[in-house]
Amino acid sequence: MRLIQNMCTIAEYPAPGSAAAAAAIECCLGAGPGRRLVKIAVVGASGVGKTALVVRFLTKRFIGDYERNAGNLYTRQVQIEGETLAIQVQDTPGVQIHEQGLSCNEQLNRCIRWADAVVIVFSIIDYKSYELIGQLHQHVQQLHPGARLPVVIVANKADLLHIKQVEPQHGLQLANMLGCTFYEVSVSENYNDVYNAFHVLCKEVSHKQQVTSTPEKRRTSLIPRPKSPNMQDLKRRFKQALSAKVRTVTSV
Repeated sequence: MRLIQNMCTIAEYPAPGSAAAAAAIECCLGAGPGRRLVKIAVVGASGVGKTALVVRFLTKRFIGDYERNAGNLYTRQVQIEGETLAIQVQDTPGVQIHEQGLSCNEQLNRCIRWADAVVIVFSIIDYKSYELIGQLHQHVQQLHPGARLPVVIVANKADLLHIKQVEPQHGLQLANMLGCTFYEVSVSENYNDVYNAFHVLCKEVSHKQQVTSTPEKRRTSLIPRPKSPNMQDLKRRFKQALSAKVRTVTSV
């Protein structure tokens, strides 16, 4: 996958499918008709580095300090397996957990429903953010009933091993149990691992979209083409002429 255009902020919590969002996409991407779109939501607890992860992926730059997450939607073009795709990445505020369970507001739920794939982020120096993963993964799948959404679990801040609270194997074991791909990354120190996490999702969504559209094409190709009315008429006239000729010969 290759990034081929500068990052562009579209809106704060845009209404999925809205005319304003569509116009903004065309403005930022110059998206032509038929170009496929990959939509990714990045979710997790507060302070785990979601915004830094998104900006690092889209710009290759690391910025240490950010203002409180405003829930921006970023977009740009990427090239994967020779095809240019439009990619949108939705940053989201931190999820909180209470005695009753997860605290997910409607804005966050709307972002998850909108997405084709999800990145769930936790920090290796925050055990509570790790404890959220199982419930958050379940919540994501509940918002997409009947379809298993592609999910990547990312353990961030791998450079802070001296104060870690979560062992790498614990994150990997949990991801395997949930059927997700797992990456341990340091957003501040390693761009390649961040790139690989998003690349896996983009590739999986792209293949899923292709598989979904292919059966429709096959079904269409199996529908028999109607015979030409003109050809049918010619055959009918030929049979009538042949029959008349046979009757004439017989009478003679």
